[in-house]
Amino acid sequence: MERVPNVTRADVAQAVRNPLAFIAERWTPTQRTVQRAALLSVVMTVVIVVTGGAVRLTGSGLGCPTWPKCTDESLTATSEMGLHGAIEFGNRMLTYVLCAVVGWAIIAARSQKPMRRSLTLLGWTQFWLVMGNAVLGGIVVLVGLNPWTVAAHFLLSSALIAVAVTMWQRTREGDAEPRPLVGKAVVQLVWFLVAASVLLIAVGTVVTGSGPHAGDSSDVPRMGFDWEMVSKLHAVLAWIVVTLTFALWFVLKAVDAPRGPLARTRDLFLILLAQGAIGYVQYFTDLPEVLVGLHMLGSCLVWIAVMRVLLALRERPVTTADLPAQADDSRLSAV
Repeated sequence: MERVPNVTRADVAQAVRNPLAFIAERWTPTQRTVQRAALLSVVMTVVIVVTGGAVRLTGSGLGCPTWPKCTDESLTATSEMGLHGAIEFGNRMLTYVLCAVVGWAIIAARSQKPMRRSLTLLGWTQFWLVMGNAVLGGIVVLVGLNPWTVAAHFLLSSALIAVAVTMWQRTREGDAEPRPLVGKAVVQLVWFLVAASVLLIAVGTVVTGSGPHAGDSSDVPRMGFDWEMVSKLHAVLAWIVVTLTFALWFVLKAVDAPRGPLARTRDLFLILLAQGAIGYVQYFTDLPEVLVGLHMLGSCLVWIAVMRVLLALRERPVTTADLPAQADDSRLSAV
């Protein structure tokens, strides 16, 4: 039977003063553990975006009419609030799950040997974006689901996805200077693609803010734009993104680019085609809630794919110094 190390007062004081350093001194995660922690934060971020969309599409946006409590008298949803209260409160609880997942990613990154400050910084950036979006979500409720605040809520979630994907990619790389895999002209084309994608997502929030799904059964004011007009603008931007993606794939083939950028561009093109099909079907079928929800999921997947294309344009080789010491993840070892 393994002897449990003694815990001294100095250990307790260190754990209270700097818990991350305390854990890092006693645990070294494998590379796979760090990668899975980062990937889990990407997945959980998409989950909370999609469930947030479900809150809006089921008319549960004001199921909990105040914030941070669910009601003035109760922290949690009550039986009298029905299904809408349960859905809204459930989505709020997922924020705590997301915080735990991001916290796990931070702990895993901080505990690597040698420590990689860039990974830890990306983890903390996610944490503060989650905190900021939680506060913004509360403001959304307090202002009665004002569509501009709802749009800002989604855009901040998109920023969180970008950081989470970047951290996930960096867990599979070293800390050497990035080496470009393509020429400057291709990089510029990809940045045009990124900019067009950001504009596409932003206009998508305007389409949502001008459309019929207000997020509550009551009459929530909309943005005031002509929904048909902004929907057509959104479609034009989508075709621009598709065209840029196809052009990028053609250019990468022409310059005999490495497999990584080609594969990521192909993935983006296929996701865009599926997202476009859903978009057109929902447009011509009067925006059924299920298809709108799938379109929100597709928006997240498109943005993830765009980020992966951007990050595939360079490589950071893993050196011997970048490899963490192998340790058994199933237990904490003594110092």
